[in-house]
Amino acid sequence: MDATQQLLDASLRHIKARCLRDGVFNNDLFDEQQQVCYDLALSVAELYAARAMADYAATLTDNALCQSLALMFILEAQRSILSRLLTRSGDLGLSIAMLQPLVSATANPGQSSARLAAIGAAILEQGVTEMPSMLGGDIDMMLQTFARFAEAVVMPLAETIHRQDSDIPEVIIQKAAELGCFGSCIPQRFGGLQPDAAPDSLGMIVVTEALSRGSLGAAGSLITRPEIAARALLSGGTAAQQEQWLPRLASGAQLCAISITEPDTGSDVAAVALRATPVAGGWILNGNKTWCTFAGRSEILVVLARTNPDKALGHRGLSLFVIEKPAYAGHEFEHQPTGGGTLIGKAIATLGYRGMHSYDLFFTDYFVPAGNLVGEQAGEGRGFYFTMAGFSGGRIQTAARAIGVMQAAFEQAHAYVQQRKTFGKTLREYPLIQEKLARMLATITACRQFSYAVARLLDNGGGQMEASLVKLFACRAAEWITRDAMQMHGGMGYAEESAVSRYFVDARVLSIFEGSEEVLALKVIARSLVENAA
Repeated sequence: MDATQQLLDASLRHIKARCLRDGVFNNDLFDEQQQVCYDLALSVAELYAARAMADYAATLTDNALCQSLALMFILEAQRSILSRLLTRSGDLGLSIAMLQPLVSATANPGQSSARLAAIGAAILEQGVTEMPSMLGGDIDMMLQTFARFAEAVVMPLAETIHRQDSDIPEVIIQKAAELGCFGSCIPQRFGGLQPDAAPDSLGMIVVTEALSRGSLGAAGSLITRPEIAARALLSGGTAAQQEQWLPRLASGAQLCAISITEPDTGSDVAAVALRATPVAGGWILNGNKTWCTFAGRSEILVVLARTNPDKALGHRGLSLFVIEKPAYAGHEFEHQPTGGGTLIGKAIATLGYRGMHSYDLFFTDYFVPAGNLVGEQAGEGRGFYFTMAGFSGGRIQTAARAIGVMQAAFEQAHAYVQQRKTFGKTLREYPLIQEKLARMLATITACRQFSYAVARLLDNGGGQMEASLVKLFACRAAEWITRDAMQMHGGMGYAEESAVSRYFVDARVLSIFEGSEEVLALKVIARSLVENAA
Protein backbone atom coordinates (compact mmCIF):
# COMPACT_ATOMS: atom_id res chain seq x y z
CA MET A 1 0.00 0.00 0.00
CA ASP A 2 2.88 2.37 0.68
CA ALA A 3 4.29 1.63 -2.78
CA THR A 4 0.90 2.31 -4.30
CA GLN A 5 0.67 5.60 -2.43
CA GLN A 6 4.04 6.66 -3.82
CA LEU A 7 2.88 5.95 -7.37
CA LEU A 8 -0.32 7.89 -6.83
CA ASP A 9 1.62 10.82 -5.37
CA ALA A 10 3.96 10.83 -8.37
CA SER A 11 0.96 10.75 -10.70
CA LEU A 12 -0.68 13.69 -8.93
CA ARG A 13 2.53 15.73 -9.16
CA HIS A 14 2.74 14.97 -12.88
CA ILE A 15 -0.88 16.05 -13.46
CA LYS A 16 -0.34 19.20 -11.40
CA ALA A 17 2.61 20.19 -13.58
CA ARG A 18 0.38 19.83 -16.64
CA CYS A 19 -2.24 22.09 -15.05
CA LEU A 20 0.06 25.04 -14.36
CA ARG A 21 0.19 28.09 -16.60
CA ASP A 22 2.90 30.59 -15.67
CA GLY A 23 3.18 28.80 -12.34
CA VAL A 24 -0.51 29.21 -11.51
CA PHE A 25 -3.08 26.39 -11.41
CA ASN A 26 -5.35 26.71 -14.45
CA ASN A 27 -8.86 25.24 -14.33
CA ASP A 28 -9.14 24.88 -18.11
CA LEU A 29 -5.94 22.82 -18.22
CA PHE A 30 -7.24 20.73 -15.31
CA ASP A 31 -10.48 20.01 -17.17
CA GLU A 32 -8.44 18.61 -20.06
CA GLN A 33 -7.27 15.87 -17.66
CA GLN A 34 -10.73 14.69 -16.64
CA GLN A 35 -10.52 10.99 -17.46
CA VAL A 36 -7.16 10.47 -15.83
CA CYS A 37 -8.18 12.55 -12.79
CA TYR A 38 -11.38 10.52 -12.47
CA ASP A 39 -9.31 7.33 -12.43
CA LEU A 40 -6.95 8.81 -9.84
CA ALA A 41 -9.86 9.75 -7.57
CA LEU A 42 -11.23 6.20 -7.75
CA SER A 43 -7.78 4.79 -7.05
CA VAL A 44 -7.23 6.99 -4.01
CA ALA A 45 -10.66 5.99 -2.67
CA GLU A 46 -9.81 2.31 -3.13
CA LEU A 47 -6.48 2.72 -1.38
CA TYR A 48 -8.12 4.41 1.61
CA ALA A 49 -10.65 1.57 1.80
CA ALA A 50 -7.81 -0.96 1.71
CA ARG A 51 -6.02 0.82 4.56
CA ALA A 52 -9.25 0.86 6.60
CA MET A 53 -9.59 -2.88 6.02
CA ALA A 54 -5.97 -3.47 7.07
CA ASP A 55 -6.46 -1.47 10.27
CA TYR A 56 -9.61 -3.45 11.04
CA ALA A 57 -7.89 -6.78 10.48
CA ALA A 58 -5.11 -5.70 12.83
CA THR A 59 -7.69 -5.59 15.65
CA LEU A 60 -8.98 -9.12 14.91
CA THR A 61 -5.80 -11.12 14.50
CA ASP A 62 -7.41 -14.24 16.00
CA ASN A 63 -10.29 -14.21 13.48
CA ALA A 64 -9.20 -16.35 10.52
CA LEU A 65 -12.11 -15.31 8.34
CA CYS A 66 -11.38 -11.63 8.93
CA GLN A 67 -7.72 -12.13 8.00
CA SER A 68 -8.67 -13.95 4.79
CA LEU A 69 -11.23 -11.32 3.80
CA ALA A 70 -8.80 -8.50 4.50
CA LEU A 71 -5.96 -10.00 2.45
CA MET A 72 -8.33 -10.73 -0.42
CA PHE A 73 -9.79 -7.22 -0.40
CA ILE A 74 -6.44 -5.45 -0.12
CA LEU A 75 -4.85 -7.44 -2.94
CA GLU A 76 -7.82 -6.97 -5.24
CA ALA A 77 -7.95 -3.25 -4.49
CA GLN A 78 -4.24 -2.98 -5.30
CA ARG A 79 -4.74 -4.86 -8.55
CA SER A 80 -7.62 -2.60 -9.51
CA ILE A 81 -5.48 0.47 -8.90
CA LEU A 82 -2.57 -1.08 -10.78
CA SER A 83 -4.81 -1.74 -13.77
CA ARG A 84 -5.74 1.94 -13.96
CA LEU A 85 -2.14 3.06 -13.55
CA LEU A 86 -0.98 0.73 -16.32
CA THR A 87 -3.77 1.88 -18.62
CA ARG A 88 -3.01 5.58 -18.00
CA SER A 89 0.75 5.30 -17.47
CA GLY A 90 1.56 7.67 -20.34
CA ASP A 91 -0.83 10.34 -19.03
CA LEU A 92 0.47 9.88 -15.50
CA GLY A 93 4.18 10.02 -16.33
CA LEU A 94 4.75 6.51 -14.97
CA SER A 95 7.29 4.17 -16.54
CA ILE A 96 7.03 0.39 -16.55
CA ALA A 97 10.06 0.31 -14.27
CA MET A 98 8.22 2.46 -11.74
CA LEU A 99 5.19 0.14 -11.85
CA GLN A 100 7.12 -3.13 -11.68
CA PRO A 101 7.42 -3.30 -7.85
CA LEU A 102 3.63 -3.05 -7.56
CA VAL A 103 3.18 -5.71 -10.23
CA SER A 104 5.42 -8.03 -8.23
CA ALA A 105 3.78 -7.20 -4.91
CA THR A 106 0.27 -7.98 -6.14
CA ALA A 107 1.21 -11.21 -7.94
CA ASN A 108 0.13 -13.46 -5.05
CA PRO A 109 -0.40 -17.03 -6.30
CA GLY A 110 -1.93 -17.95 -2.95
CA GLN A 111 -5.02 -15.93 -3.81
CA SER A 112 -6.31 -18.45 -6.32
CA SER A 113 -9.93 -18.94 -7.33
CA ALA A 114 -10.03 -22.07 -5.20
CA ARG A 115 -8.85 -20.04 -2.20
CA LEU A 116 -11.50 -17.37 -2.75
CA ALA A 117 -14.21 -20.01 -3.14
CA ALA A 118 -13.07 -21.57 0.13
CA ILE A 119 -13.55 -18.22 1.87
CA GLY A 120 -17.09 -18.02 0.48
CA ALA A 121 -17.78 -21.60 1.56
CA ALA A 122 -16.64 -20.73 5.09
CA ILE A 123 -18.98 -17.72 5.16
CA LEU A 124 -21.89 -20.00 4.28
CA GLU A 125 -20.82 -22.83 6.57
CA GLN A 126 -20.42 -20.49 9.55
CA GLY A 127 -23.63 -18.60 8.76
CA VAL A 128 -21.80 -15.28 8.68
CA THR A 129 -23.80 -12.36 7.28
CA GLU A 130 -21.83 -9.56 8.94
CA MET A 131 -18.37 -9.22 10.44
CA PRO A 132 -17.99 -7.90 14.02
CA SER A 133 -18.38 -4.13 14.15
CA MET A 134 -15.90 -3.71 17.02
CA LEU A 135 -17.87 -0.70 18.26
CA GLY A 136 -18.96 -1.68 21.74
CA GLY A 137 -20.55 0.46 24.45
CA ASP A 138 -23.29 2.98 23.78
CA ILE A 139 -22.67 3.03 20.04
CA ASP A 140 -23.32 -0.69 19.71
CA MET A 141 -26.44 -0.35 21.85
CA MET A 142 -27.67 2.44 19.57
CA LEU A 143 -26.99 0.28 16.51
CA GLN A 144 -28.92 -2.66 17.93
CA THR A 145 -31.86 -0.45 18.96
CA PHE A 146 -32.33 0.97 15.47
CA ALA A 147 -31.69 -2.40 13.85
CA ARG A 148 -34.60 -3.84 15.84
CA PHE A 149 -36.77 -0.88 14.88
CA ALA A 150 -35.92 -1.39 11.21
CA GLU A 151 -36.81 -5.08 11.39
CA ALA A 152 -39.99 -4.70 13.42
CA VAL A 153 -41.49 -1.51 11.95
CA VAL A 154 -39.81 -0.56 8.67
CA MET A 155 -39.24 -3.86 6.85
CA PRO A 156 -42.89 -5.07 7.03
CA LEU A 157 -44.00 -1.84 5.29
CA ALA A 158 -41.09 -1.29 2.91
CA GLU A 159 -42.37 -3.26 -0.08
CA THR A 160 -45.83 -1.68 -0.03
CA ILE A 161 -44.34 1.81 0.17
CA HIS A 162 -42.05 1.04 -2.77
CA ARG A 163 -44.60 -0.59 -5.05
CA GLN A 164 -47.34 1.97 -4.39
CA ASP A 165 -44.96 4.93 -4.22
CA SER A 166 -46.88 6.00 -1.13
CA ASP A 167 -45.94 8.41 1.63
CA ILE A 168 -43.88 7.17 4.55
CA PRO A 169 -46.46 6.02 7.12
CA GLU A 170 -46.74 8.12 10.25
CA VAL A 171 -46.05 5.03 12.36
CA ILE A 172 -42.47 4.99 11.04
CA ILE A 173 -41.97 8.72 11.56
CA GLN A 174 -43.51 8.74 15.04
CA LYS A 175 -41.57 5.71 16.26
CA ALA A 176 -38.33 7.08 14.80
CA ALA A 177 -38.96 10.35 16.65
CA GLU A 178 -39.57 8.49 19.92
CA LEU A 179 -36.20 6.77 19.53
CA GLY A 180 -34.47 10.14 19.03
CA CYS A 181 -33.70 9.42 15.38
CA PHE A 182 -34.02 13.04 14.24
CA GLY A 183 -31.79 14.30 17.03
CA SER A 184 -28.87 11.98 16.34
CA CYS A 185 -27.00 14.86 14.68
CA ILE A 186 -28.12 17.70 16.98
CA PRO A 187 -26.38 18.69 20.27
CA GLN A 188 -28.00 17.75 23.56
CA ARG A 189 -28.48 21.40 24.54
CA PHE A 190 -31.04 21.60 21.74
CA GLY A 191 -32.74 18.32 22.67
CA GLY A 192 -30.66 16.07 20.43
CA LEU A 193 -28.44 13.05 21.09
CA GLN A 194 -25.08 14.58 20.15
CA PRO A 195 -22.87 15.44 23.15
CA ASP A 196 -22.49 19.20 23.62
CA ALA A 197 -18.75 18.87 24.17
CA ALA A 198 -18.00 17.18 20.85
CA PRO A 199 -19.82 15.88 17.77
CA ASP A 200 -20.66 12.18 17.42
CA SER A 201 -20.66 11.35 13.73
CA LEU A 202 -20.19 7.66 14.48
CA GLY A 203 -23.53 7.40 16.24
CA MET A 204 -25.21 9.21 13.38
CA ILE A 205 -23.87 6.87 10.70
CA VAL A 206 -24.65 3.62 12.56
CA VAL A 207 -28.24 4.80 12.91
CA THR A 208 -28.33 5.68 9.20
CA GLU A 209 -26.96 2.28 8.22
CA ALA A 210 -29.47 0.41 10.37
CA LEU A 211 -32.39 2.40 8.95
CA SER A 212 -31.18 1.98 5.37
CA ARG A 213 -30.97 -1.76 5.83
CA GLY A 214 -34.71 -1.59 6.58
CA SER A 215 -35.47 0.62 3.57
CA LEU A 216 -33.55 3.40 1.86
CA GLY A 217 -36.67 5.27 0.76
CA ALA A 218 -38.84 4.69 3.83
CA ALA A 219 -36.26 5.18 6.58
CA GLY A 220 -32.64 5.44 5.48
CA SER A 221 -32.80 9.14 4.65
CA LEU A 222 -34.92 10.31 7.57
CA ILE A 223 -31.99 11.89 9.40
CA THR A 224 -29.97 13.05 6.40
CA ARG A 225 -31.93 16.26 5.90
CA PRO A 226 -32.08 17.31 9.57
CA GLU A 227 -28.36 16.54 9.76
CA ILE A 228 -27.57 18.91 6.86
CA ALA A 229 -29.93 21.56 8.22
CA ALA A 230 -28.48 21.29 11.73
CA ARG A 231 -24.89 21.63 10.54
CA ALA A 232 -25.84 24.68 8.48
CA LEU A 233 -27.62 26.32 11.42
CA LEU A 234 -24.81 25.47 13.82
CA SER A 235 -22.31 26.87 11.32
CA GLY A 236 -24.03 30.15 10.51
CA GLY A 237 -27.34 30.58 12.32
CA THR A 238 -27.86 33.15 15.02
CA ALA A 239 -28.38 31.99 18.60
CA ALA A 240 -32.08 32.81 18.27
CA GLN A 241 -32.39 30.81 15.04
CA GLN A 242 -30.68 27.81 16.59
CA GLU A 243 -33.03 27.96 19.57
CA GLN A 244 -36.02 28.34 17.28
CA TRP A 245 -35.44 25.45 14.89
CA LEU A 246 -32.95 22.93 16.29
CA PRO A 247 -35.16 21.65 19.17
CA ARG A 248 -38.05 21.16 16.73
CA LEU A 249 -35.85 19.26 14.32
CA ALA A 250 -34.38 17.14 17.12
CA SER A 251 -37.79 16.07 18.44
CA GLY A 252 -39.26 15.43 15.00
CA ALA A 253 -41.93 18.05 15.68
CA GLN A 254 -40.91 19.57 12.36
CA LEU A 255 -39.42 17.51 9.53
CA CYS A 256 -37.21 19.20 6.98
CA ALA A 257 -36.06 19.11 3.38
CA ILE A 258 -33.03 20.67 1.69
CA SER A 259 -33.53 22.61 -1.54
CA ILE A 260 -30.26 23.29 -3.35
CA THR A 261 -30.42 21.77 -6.85
CA GLU A 262 -31.94 23.62 -9.80
CA PRO A 263 -32.98 22.35 -13.23
CA ASP A 264 -30.01 23.98 -14.99
CA THR A 265 -27.33 23.61 -12.30
CA GLY A 266 -27.27 20.02 -11.02
CA SER A 267 -24.28 19.60 -8.72
CA ASP A 268 -22.89 23.05 -9.65
CA VAL A 269 -24.06 24.70 -6.44
CA ALA A 270 -22.28 27.99 -7.18
CA ALA A 271 -24.48 28.48 -10.27
CA VAL A 272 -27.75 28.62 -8.28
CA ALA A 273 -30.11 31.19 -9.81
CA LEU A 274 -33.26 31.18 -7.62
CA ARG A 275 -33.69 34.92 -7.02
CA ALA A 276 -34.16 36.41 -3.56
CA THR A 277 -35.10 40.08 -3.80
CA PRO A 278 -35.09 42.28 -0.66
CA VAL A 279 -38.41 43.93 0.28
CA ALA A 280 -39.74 45.56 3.42
CA GLY A 281 -39.53 43.01 6.21
CA GLY A 282 -37.98 40.21 4.21
CA TRP A 283 -37.31 38.69 0.82
CA ILE A 284 -39.28 37.62 -2.26
CA LEU A 285 -38.28 34.33 -3.91
CA ASN A 286 -38.80 33.69 -7.62
CA GLY A 287 -37.57 30.70 -9.59
CA ASN A 288 -37.47 26.91 -9.61
CA LYS A 289 -35.79 24.14 -7.70
CA THR A 290 -35.68 20.41 -8.37
CA TRP A 291 -34.87 17.15 -6.58
CA CYS A 292 -35.98 18.48 -3.22
CA THR A 293 -36.55 15.22 -1.38
CA PHE A 294 -39.34 15.05 1.22
CA ALA A 295 -40.52 18.58 0.39
CA GLY A 296 -44.23 17.72 0.67
CA ARG A 297 -44.23 16.10 4.11
CA SER A 298 -41.65 18.50 5.57
CA GLU A 299 -42.64 21.57 7.57
CA ILE A 300 -39.23 23.21 7.04
CA LEU A 301 -37.43 23.81 3.75
CA VAL A 302 -33.81 24.97 3.81
CA VAL A 303 -33.42 26.85 0.52
CA LEU A 304 -30.30 28.25 -1.16
CA ALA A 305 -31.00 31.39 -3.20
CA ARG A 306 -29.14 34.21 -4.94
CA THR A 307 -29.43 37.40 -2.90
CA ASN A 308 -26.96 39.32 -5.06
CA PRO A 309 -28.01 39.46 -8.73
CA ASP A 310 -24.39 39.79 -9.93
CA LYS A 311 -23.72 36.25 -11.18
CA ALA A 312 -20.03 37.10 -11.50
CA LEU A 313 -19.90 36.74 -7.70
CA GLY A 314 -20.65 33.03 -8.07
CA HIS A 315 -21.07 31.35 -4.70
CA ARG A 316 -20.37 34.61 -2.86
CA GLY A 317 -23.78 35.92 -3.91
CA LEU A 318 -25.77 33.07 -2.31
CA SER A 319 -27.67 33.01 0.96
CA LEU A 320 -29.55 30.33 2.88
CA PHE A 321 -33.18 30.63 3.97
CA VAL A 322 -35.39 28.60 6.30
CA ILE A 323 -38.97 28.37 5.04
CA GLU A 324 -41.80 27.10 7.25
CA LYS A 325 -44.91 25.56 5.72
CA PRO A 326 -47.58 22.96 6.53
CA ALA A 327 -47.02 19.25 5.87
CA TYR A 328 -48.74 17.95 2.75
CA ALA A 329 -49.58 14.35 1.88
CA GLY A 330 -49.45 12.92 -1.61
CA HIS A 331 -47.52 13.93 -4.70
CA GLU A 332 -48.50 17.58 -5.14
CA PHE A 333 -48.99 20.63 -2.94
CA GLU A 334 -49.53 24.38 -3.13
CA HIS A 335 -48.63 26.76 -0.31
CA GLN A 336 -49.40 30.46 0.04
CA PRO A 337 -47.54 32.11 2.94
CA THR A 338 -48.99 34.95 5.02
CA GLY A 339 -46.75 37.47 3.30
CA GLY A 340 -47.99 36.53 -0.15
CA GLY A 341 -46.84 34.52 -3.15
CA THR A 342 -47.05 30.85 -4.02
CA LEU A 343 -44.96 27.70 -3.71
CA ILE A 344 -46.04 24.74 -5.84
CA GLY A 345 -44.49 21.30 -5.43
CA LYS A 346 -44.83 18.32 -7.77
CA ALA A 347 -43.29 14.93 -7.04
CA ILE A 348 -40.93 13.44 -9.64
CA ALA A 349 -41.62 9.83 -10.65
CA THR A 350 -38.48 7.82 -9.88
CA LEU A 351 -37.09 4.35 -10.58
CA GLY A 352 -36.46 3.68 -6.90
CA TYR A 353 -35.94 5.56 -3.63
CA ARG A 354 -39.69 5.85 -3.23
CA GLY A 355 -41.55 6.94 -0.12
CA MET A 356 -39.86 10.27 0.55
CA HIS A 357 -40.70 11.64 -2.93
CA SER A 358 -38.42 14.17 -4.62
CA TYR A 359 -40.10 17.36 -5.82
CA ASP A 360 -39.87 20.08 -8.41
CA LEU A 361 -40.53 23.38 -6.61
CA PHE A 362 -41.88 26.55 -8.22
CA PHE A 363 -41.55 29.83 -6.28
CA THR A 364 -43.64 32.80 -7.45
CA ASP A 365 -43.28 36.06 -5.45
CA TYR A 366 -42.94 33.89 -2.36
CA PHE A 367 -42.38 35.99 0.78
CA VAL A 368 -39.82 34.96 3.39
CA PRO A 369 -39.40 37.02 6.60
CA ALA A 370 -36.02 38.67 7.17
CA GLY A 371 -35.51 36.59 10.31
CA ASN A 372 -35.50 33.42 8.21
CA LEU A 373 -32.26 34.32 6.45
CA VAL A 374 -29.69 32.04 8.13
CA GLY A 375 -27.32 34.30 10.02
CA GLU A 376 -29.65 37.24 9.27
CA GLN A 377 -27.71 40.24 7.93
CA ALA A 378 -24.32 38.67 8.73
CA GLY A 379 -25.33 35.57 6.79
CA GLU A 380 -26.07 37.35 3.52
CA GLY A 381 -23.74 36.00 0.84
CA ARG A 382 -22.54 33.14 3.04
CA GLY A 383 -25.15 30.53 2.17
CA PHE A 384 -22.73 28.47 0.09
CA TYR A 385 -20.39 28.02 3.05
CA PHE A 386 -23.23 27.08 5.40
CA THR A 387 -24.44 24.55 2.83
CA MET A 388 -20.96 23.04 2.48
CA ALA A 389 -20.78 22.66 6.26
CA GLY A 390 -23.71 20.29 6.00
CA PHE A 391 -22.54 18.42 2.91
CA SER A 392 -19.58 16.62 4.49
CA GLY A 393 -21.95 15.02 6.95
CA GLY A 394 -24.38 14.34 4.12
CA ARG A 395 -21.68 12.51 2.17
CA ILE A 396 -20.63 10.21 4.98
CA GLN A 397 -24.31 9.60 5.69
CA THR A 398 -24.79 8.58 2.07
CA ALA A 399 -21.93 6.12 2.46
CA ALA A 400 -23.74 4.70 5.50
CA ARG A 401 -26.95 4.47 3.49
CA ALA A 402 -25.06 2.55 0.82
CA ILE A 403 -23.70 0.15 3.43
CA GLY A 404 -27.19 -0.47 4.81
CA VAL A 405 -28.55 -1.28 1.36
CA MET A 406 -25.56 -3.54 0.60
CA GLN A 407 -26.01 -5.36 3.88
CA ALA A 408 -29.68 -6.02 3.18
CA ALA A 409 -28.89 -7.29 -0.33
CA PHE A 410 -26.12 -9.56 0.97
CA GLU A 411 -28.39 -11.09 3.58
CA GLN A 412 -31.00 -11.84 0.91
CA ALA A 413 -28.41 -13.44 -1.35
CA HIS A 414 -26.87 -15.40 1.53
CA ALA A 415 -30.25 -16.91 2.37
CA TYR A 416 -31.40 -17.54 -1.20
CA VAL A 417 -28.33 -19.44 -2.44
CA GLN A 418 -28.76 -21.97 0.37
CA GLN A 419 -32.32 -22.78 -0.73
CA ARG A 420 -32.32 -22.51 -4.50
CA LYS A 421 -31.37 -25.64 -6.46
CA THR A 422 -30.27 -25.80 -10.08
CA PHE A 423 -28.69 -28.65 -12.08
CA GLY A 424 -28.99 -30.90 -9.05
CA LYS A 425 -27.10 -28.65 -6.63
CA THR A 426 -27.91 -25.77 -4.35
CA LEU A 427 -26.41 -22.48 -5.53
CA ARG A 428 -24.20 -22.39 -2.45
CA GLU A 429 -22.21 -25.34 -3.80
CA TYR A 430 -20.99 -23.48 -6.88
CA PRO A 431 -17.50 -21.87 -6.65
CA LEU A 432 -18.60 -18.80 -8.60
CA ILE A 433 -21.35 -18.08 -6.07
CA GLN A 434 -18.91 -18.67 -3.22
CA GLU A 435 -16.38 -16.23 -4.69
CA LYS A 436 -19.05 -13.60 -5.22
CA LEU A 437 -20.21 -13.88 -1.62
CA ALA A 438 -16.63 -13.57 -0.35
CA ARG A 439 -16.06 -10.39 -2.35
CA MET A 440 -19.39 -8.96 -1.28
CA LEU A 441 -18.76 -9.46 2.43
CA ALA A 442 -15.19 -8.18 2.17
CA THR A 443 -16.33 -5.01 0.39
CA ILE A 444 -19.19 -4.32 2.80
CA THR A 445 -16.81 -4.75 5.73
CA ALA A 446 -14.22 -2.43 4.17
CA CYS A 447 -16.85 0.24 3.45
CA ARG A 448 -18.20 0.00 6.99
CA GLN A 449 -14.80 0.31 8.63
CA PHE A 450 -13.84 3.11 6.24
CA SER A 451 -16.98 5.02 7.25
CA TYR A 452 -16.21 4.52 10.94
CA ALA A 453 -12.69 5.86 10.44
CA VAL A 454 -13.98 8.93 8.59
CA ALA A 455 -16.56 9.60 11.31
CA ARG A 456 -13.77 9.74 13.87
CA LEU A 457 -11.79 12.12 11.66
CA LEU A 458 -14.80 14.42 11.25
CA ASP A 459 -15.33 14.52 14.99
CA ASN A 460 -11.70 15.62 15.40
CA GLY A 461 -12.11 18.50 12.99
CA GLY A 462 -10.82 16.82 9.81
CA GLY A 463 -12.05 14.23 7.36
CA GLN A 464 -13.56 16.48 4.69
CA MET A 465 -11.65 14.78 1.86
CA GLU A 466 -12.13 11.34 3.38
CA ALA A 467 -15.92 11.89 3.60
CA SER A 468 -15.95 12.43 -0.16
CA LEU A 469 -13.74 9.39 -0.74
CA VAL A 470 -15.88 7.00 1.31
CA LYS A 471 -19.03 8.29 -0.39
CA LEU A 472 -17.45 7.71 -3.80
CA PHE A 473 -16.25 4.20 -2.99
CA ALA A 474 -19.26 2.91 -1.03
CA CYS A 475 -21.87 4.13 -3.50
CA ARG A 476 -20.11 2.50 -6.45
CA ALA A 477 -19.79 -0.70 -4.42
CA ALA A 478 -23.50 -0.68 -3.59
CA GLU A 479 -24.39 -0.79 -7.27
CA TRP A 480 -22.45 -3.94 -8.09
CA ILE A 481 -23.23 -5.72 -4.81
CA THR A 482 -26.98 -5.23 -5.20
CA ARG A 483 -26.63 -6.21 -8.86
CA ASP A 484 -24.85 -9.46 -7.95
CA ALA A 485 -27.37 -10.20 -5.19
CA MET A 486 -30.18 -9.70 -7.68
CA GLN A 487 -28.39 -11.86 -10.26
CA MET A 488 -28.09 -14.72 -7.80
CA HIS A 489 -31.88 -14.72 -7.57
CA GLY A 490 -32.22 -15.18 -11.33
CA GLY A 491 -35.71 -14.39 -12.61
CA MET A 492 -37.03 -14.01 -9.07
CA GLY A 493 -34.58 -11.18 -8.55
CA TYR A 494 -36.21 -9.27 -11.39
CA ALA A 495 -39.68 -9.71 -9.90
CA GLU A 496 -40.94 -6.86 -7.73
CA GLU A 497 -42.17 -9.35 -5.16
CA SER A 498 -38.51 -9.94 -4.28
CA ALA A 499 -36.97 -7.31 -1.98
CA VAL A 500 -33.64 -7.65 -3.76
CA SER A 501 -35.09 -5.89 -6.84
CA ARG A 502 -35.85 -2.88 -4.61
CA TYR A 503 -32.30 -2.83 -3.27
CA PHE A 504 -30.98 -2.79 -6.82
CA VAL A 505 -33.04 0.19 -7.99
CA ASP A 506 -32.55 2.04 -4.71
CA ALA A 507 -28.77 1.65 -4.90
CA ARG A 508 -28.68 3.41 -8.27
CA VAL A 509 -29.48 6.78 -6.74
CA LEU A 510 -26.61 6.67 -4.26
CA SER A 511 -23.96 7.69 -6.81
CA ILE A 512 -26.12 10.59 -7.92
CA PHE A 513 -27.30 12.52 -4.88
CA GLU A 514 -25.20 14.37 -2.28
CA GLY A 515 -22.73 15.09 -5.09
CA SER A 516 -22.87 13.03 -8.26
CA GLU A 517 -20.04 10.56 -8.74
CA GLU A 518 -18.29 12.44 -11.55
CA VAL A 519 -18.57 15.86 -9.92
CA LEU A 520 -17.39 14.45 -6.60
CA ALA A 521 -14.46 12.64 -8.20
CA LEU A 522 -13.34 15.57 -10.38
CA LYS A 523 -14.37 18.83 -8.75
CA VAL A 524 -13.95 17.84 -5.11
CA ILE A 525 -11.49 14.96 -4.79
CA ALA A 526 -9.17 15.18 -7.80
CA ARG A 527 -9.11 18.99 -7.81
CA SER A 528 -8.00 19.10 -4.19
CA LEU A 529 -5.49 16.24 -4.57
CA VAL A 530 -3.90 17.76 -7.67
CA GLU A 531 -3.73 21.31 -6.33
CA ASN A 532 -2.13 20.13 -3.08
CA ALA A 533 0.26 17.62 -4.66
CA ALA A 534 3.82 18.17 -3.47
